[in-house]
Amino acid sequence: MQTIIVLLNAEMMTNPDLDIRYTLPERIEEYTNNQVKDNGYDYLSNTKLGLWFETDNAVNNVEKIIQLINTERFLENDLSKVAEIYISDEECALFEDCRKIFPI
Repeated sequence: MQTIIVLLNAEMMTNPDLDIRYTLPERIEEYTNNQVKDNGYDYLSNTKLGLWFETDNAVNNVEKIIQLINTERFLENDLSKVAEIYISDEECALFEDCRKIFPI
């Protein structure tokens, strides 16, 4: 398995509702037909939340996540303007070991 991390900064969100740690992963799983699965979350600072996902192919499936956040709003937030997305070929990779994919 490989890792995808969606990093959200509460200071940049219109509605920094922590329920996003559940609603976004559920929608990503549905949108990708379970090719990308929830793998937990972590607070990376007082304002940054990292959502971890596992997948067989991070490079291919990260494009689906980017498409999703560019077309839908989550709890009144336009994540295309606030989310950062990172990937790694490693399973359960640490944030520091991932490379930034979005935004470029």
